Amino acid sequence: MIDLYFWPTGNGKKIIILLEELGLPYTIKPINIGRGDQLTPDFLKISPNGRMPAIVDDQPMGGGAPMAIFESGPIMMYLAEKTGRFWPQDPRSKYEVAQWVGWQLANQGPKLGEQGHFRRAVEGGNNGDLSYALRRFDNEAHRILRRHEPRFVQQALSRAGAYTIADMICYPWASSWATRKIEIDEFPNVKRWLEEIGERPAIKKAMAMGAGVPGGIRLRSAPRSRPVAENSWRSSGRSLFPRNGFALRRGICWIAGRR
Repeated sequence: MIDLYFWPTGNGKKIIILLEELGLPYTIKPINIGRGDQLTPDFLKISPNGRMPAIVDDQPMGGGAPMAIFESGPIMMYLAEKTGRFWPQDPRSKYEVAQWVGWQLANQGPKLGEQGHFRRAVEGGNNGDLSYALRRFDNEAHRILRRHEPRFVQQALSRAGAYTIADMICYPWASSWATRKIEIDEFPNVKRWLEEIGERPAIKKAMAMGAGVPGGIRLRSAPRSRPVAENSWRSSGRSLFPRNGFALRRGICWIAGRR
């Protein structure tokens, strides 16, 4: 069983997507970041940086005592390697996927996160002149999509077309384009990728989690989607990254068992 320390943000939803695609049983341990749960001593033992998501695997790869892993990239690499799915292991394909996972962690997530932060600060009305910060991170949001677009064209023609953890880790942030003063029609390949993999049951389930969260969190069982083959988007299609309802209340966790 995997314990997932989670709150329904873009970063948390990355792990839900992969767990659902894999069909692995997992228990959600809510980490209410608005309340500061991520800074409690017990959680800091699992995630020293004080950020979710994090997991504890009580049947870890290699055996032995339960293993704790924090940060979404290492978590997804671990789960994919453990199950032998969604992360090819031949050296060329492995590192094509790994570099895009790293790109998401170092570029897409942080830059779009800063853009959102400063846009909310402007809406607050009492934070001074933020015009430079808005201009910088609005430009960064467009740069990120410009980096995607030609790579997607190349990928569509490549041998490495499988759906991988690179797609899963990038989807939650990429799907927020409408809140970022971006015209998605400027990026037709990004748009196509979002539309097609957005139809996968695991992605739909993850992205629906937490809609309207007022504060606490209660997760109850819901019908699980059957794992879909990694070489498809809906039921067929290719990755655009190189390989070349849940009810709310505090304190009750949902055990998502395999069907």
